[in-house]
Amino acid sequence: MLVNAYGAHAGDQPLQPLQITRRAPGAHDVQIDIAFCGICHSDLHQVRAEWQGTQFPCVPGHEIVGRVAAVGAHVHGFRPGDLVGIGCIVDSCKHCADCEDGLENYCDGMIGTYNFPTPDAPGWTLGGYSQQIVVHERYVLRIRHPEEQLAAVAPLLCAGITTYSPLRHWNVGPGKKVGVVGIGGLGHMGIKLAHALGAHVVAFTTSDSKREAALQLGADEVVVSRNAEEMAAHAKSFDLILNTVAAPHDLDAFLVLLKRDGTMTLVGAPATAHDSPNVFNLIMKRRTLAGSMIGGIAQTQEMLDFCAEHGIVADIERVRADQINESYERMLKGDVKYRFVIDNATLAG
Repeated sequence: MLVNAYGAHAGDQPLQPLQITRRAPGAHDVQIDIAFCGICHSDLHQVRAEWQGTQFPCVPGHEIVGRVAAVGAHVHGFRPGDLVGIGCIVDSCKHCADCEDGLENYCDGMIGTYNFPTPDAPGWTLGGYSQQIVVHERYVLRIRHPEEQLAAVAPLLCAGITTYSPLRHWNVGPGKKVGVVGIGGLGHMGIKLAHALGAHVVAFTTSDSKREAALQLGADEVVVSRNAEEMAAHAKSFDLILNTVAAPHDLDAFLVLLKRDGTMTLVGAPATAHDSPNVFNLIMKRRTLAGSMIGGIAQTQEMLDFCAEHGIVADIERVRADQINESYERMLKGDVKYRFVIDNATLAG
């Protein structure tokens, strides 16, 4: 089945309209008409071949929401018309320890929503910048938000779970002090979620102009990280720092803000590596520098349900398909509050 999509034929070429083939639904498959797809910073890295292994044509997109169009004969959890989402995972081995623990995101056989091997044409997965997608029911997520919020739900499928998972893993809640570094697509979700979980939230930004916006998102305090006095005032006080910045920067400046046994977890994925931190900033207070990658399917559903219950969605700007390349350039400049979302109806022309 041919469907309209937007993708690139090479890393140095802009994205453009193209047609791709989707398989017919198998016995356990769900066919989804895509209504909206968020634009993630990783889409840009992958489609421009800044990360190794990009297959072309590359059709990005792993923040997918829409309606079920058809289901396979053995699908019982979904039916046509249901509001659903697809995140970063469309398959995994299903039998390793990670999969059995509901942590498909760490399965060595995890298949991402785009640019991962698949028997489907053309041999690698093609993502959500398209009209339709077919996915095994195990990886389909139910959306309980009102339909009018559907576009703003899309970024929860990556930005939401990327920040929710470490907050839950490190037991964020009342009585915990949490820092969120960066107020962008990931950071603005981290602030909202940490606030909803009951933590005292401190937002870190390099720009004083973002102070009021961070407070509106739910931060209790805002620190301009270039201000040495503001940073020093929080020395040795954080239980967790969620670092969302997708560019190399000084990790030590934040490690010294952790209390004994505190953790800084990295969720931003820069194109080039960070400098190694000073090991004494870790060993002198038994601090931990950690990483976290999205979340498993069960936890992603938990996050969606939590967000529906608390009225949480992303702050978005809707764009047409023919604005994707412009959106990439604006994203690089930080010119979005805080996530672009494609109206996939515009893929039809």
